[in-house]
Amino acid sequence: MEMDAETFERLVIDELDSLPDDMVDGLDNVVFVVEDRPEDGSLDLLGLYDGLALTERTQYGMGELPDRIVVFREPHLAVCNDDDELRDEVHTTLVHEIAHFYGLDDAQLHEMGWA
Repeated sequence: MEMDAETFERLVIDELDSLPDDMVDGLDNVVFVVEDRPEDGSLDLLGLYDGLALTERTQYGMGELPDRIVVFREPHLAVCNDDDELRDEVHTTLVHEIAHFYGLDDAQLHEMGWA
């Protein structure tokens, strides 16, 4: 599947906007970033939460760099066959990475069907 970076970023924004308010309202000091691939160049990783989960924060305040949720374009395109499948996969990736922000690990996400 092919999709240019601008179109993919719009798709990510649309999926982010479609998430339930109670999931996104608690996100504090988090930025969403779209990148082509992970630093190692692989196509194995669809998304990444880069930050300190809420459950691990003791003193977190002003002046902290924002946490990042990264969605990788090329890995998504490599595993999806059409636009509907791509939207579903981006949605799942966003929920998965947001869950890491809230302190859920991969085992918990797997139990819930998000890993």
